[in-house]
Amino acid sequence: MDSRDGEHQDPLRKESDSRETAVIQAEEALAAQRAKELLDEFERKRQYKNLPSLLITIVAVMTSVYHLLYAYFHPFFALDHRALHWLLMSILLFALYPFSKKRSPLNRMSLPDVVLLIVSVAICLWIFINSTAILNRAGTFGTMDVVMGTILVLIVLEAARRAAGLAVPIIAVMFIGYALFGPYLPDFLAHKGYSIERLCTYLSLSTDGIFGVPIGVSANFILLFILYGALLRKTGAGQFFTDVAFALTGWTRGGPAKAAVVSSTFFGMISGSSVANTVTTGTFTIPLMKRTGYPAHFAGGVEAASSTMGQIMPPIMGAAAFIMAEFLSVPYYKVCIAAAIPATLAFFSTFMQVHFRAVSLGLVGLPRNELPKIGRAFAAGWHHLFSIFLLIAFLMQDFSPERAVFWAILATIATSFLMSLIRKESLKTFGKLILEGLEEGAIGAVEVAAACAAAGIIIGSITMTGLGIKFSSMIVDASMGQLYLALPFTMIACLFLGMGVPTTAQYVIISALVAPALVQMGVLPMAAHLFILYFGTRADITPPVALAAYAGAGIARSDPWKTGLAAFQLGIAGFIIPFMFVYAPELLFVGSLWKILPALLTASFGVFCLAAAVQRCLLLKTRWYEAALLLATALLLIKPGLRTDLIGAALFLVVFLLQWFRRKRENGAKSST
Repeated sequence: MDSRDGEHQDPLRKESDSRETAVIQAEEALAAQRAKELLDEFERKRQYKNLPSLLITIVAVMTSVYHLLYAYFHPFFALDHRALHWLLMSILLFALYPFSKKRSPLNRMSLPDVVLLIVSVAICLWIFINSTAILNRAGTFGTMDVVMGTILVLIVLEAARRAAGLAVPIIAVMFIGYALFGPYLPDFLAHKGYSIERLCTYLSLSTDGIFGVPIGVSANFILLFILYGALLRKTGAGQFFTDVAFALTGWTRGGPAKAAVVSSTFFGMISGSSVANTVTTGTFTIPLMKRTGYPAHFAGGVEAASSTMGQIMPPIMGAAAFIMAEFLSVPYYKVCIAAAIPATLAFFSTFMQVHFRAVSLGLVGLPRNELPKIGRAFAAGWHHLFSIFLLIAFLMQDFSPERAVFWAILATIATSFLMSLIRKESLKTFGKLILEGLEEGAIGAVEVAAACAAAGIIIGSITMTGLGIKFSSMIVDASMGQLYLALPFTMIACLFLGMGVPTTAQYVIISALVAPALVQMGVLPMAAHLFILYFGTRADITPPVALAAYAGAGIARSDPWKTGLAAFQLGIAGFIIPFMFVYAPELLFVGSLWKILPALLTASFGVFCLAAAVQRCLLLKTRWYEAALLLATALLLIKPGLRTDLIGAALFLVVFLLQWFRRKRENGAKSST
């Protein structure tokens, strides 16, 4: 080619590249705008300016600082601390969450908001001041106790409606009704019944109801972990995880989707909300997946399925995991250890499905010159790993989660401060980011606190009436004592309840009602509770109410139903893995290493085959009978037992050889032509 031709083409190539870059930037900007709209629509909080905004910031920062100080000094008893926690949460809740998302003003508080806020603060202060006297006169409450208790129950129900949706308070009211009208119910549900005075004081003025275990976990652990995640995001950890994920996987076949799986899973650990995580990381990953060649609905499904995994991925699991540790009376790190293999299997399944879809579509990765350099990524963000490793180390040393995350938060602030000094960055900017992190951490805990307070009403009613024992007996009778029937019943209940109830509240309700029945049938307590937790998180990617998938569809501009089905497919392993660890507790690190390793290897192989069967691709696109054989292989390998493992391995070998010879023939035919 003549050199003049090259000179003529260079400007054309540059113009084409710049045009392509402009299109990508425009698509990412559009995705970011759509994500912001979706997040605002999902949360629908008030947006203040000037003095009101400053006051909200002061209250939120004070809330975070108070909980940090309590984590170290523990100056108050449980009821005192939980009352102060709800006092601060209710201020933020009634100030930020309007009575109606459509009709209430979004730039100022209405009169009912002010009244509810003042009354809630007054009752919490009254409990804090008189906590010793209240506990001493338990069972002989006066008129003031009854009035205060009744009003607090109503306030908590309204707070839960605003922050967590209508389903939570409706369920709480049903349990209150059950406690009140016990004598009038059918024999299998009947109990002696309780007066309003007895019920409301029990639910409001003891550590068995509103101020019970769920709100205690919220006050001691959950807020601090949400604060830790907010500080990590503000100091750049989210970008660090994304850069590392793209540097490691972006160049491989279907790289952007694999990077989305990795980064969203890790970012989900510090986000706490599958929907918020989807719209945060999806603004960057979804346009890249579409650009690589993935269908829009599949790109949205990848982001939703990956974001949902953050709640089950150690070491920073969802809020329900901390409540689980309290219910089981085990250290939190033991929950993390038990959850490690199942979470890894779920991650591996999604990752391999993304790979097989890329193979079937003939996709490639991104050019290396468009990806972050791994060295630069680590040089910019290695210090974020220090606090995470410190957190893990303290948890493994049997520190309480409260004390471990306290030191992790201080480490995050300290290392970020040192890096700002080394890089000669503005300390004013650093201080602003920390304040924003303290504010976001407190505000981010409001919804969980409201759900926990309402869950306390439910737990109190169950404990008071003995419903848990009755319901467990009903489950055993309905399943005829057969575990293979009880587990699907539990799964359906979790998915159904999870469609309208946050994961935390769903876990509290189902674990109180169903977990004892599963344990009675021989399931390990840890396995029973993890089973319930897993299916609680699946609701976000299970149509028809798949909130995370619909958020991904909004960014991808795809059909919500197709996106929901894609997310369901990508998260399919999460529906099977709970059954696996119930029947093979070795997957929860129970038993000797010689039993754990074979179970892990066969389960991993089974999940691999499941991913290939779902995406109908192994070495190349599968035929219908090959997909059926792969599915049978997956089920055989997932079921514990040497005989089923050998049969499964033989079936996989058959499919592999069929595909290998067919690919060889196709390649030979192509080369001959």
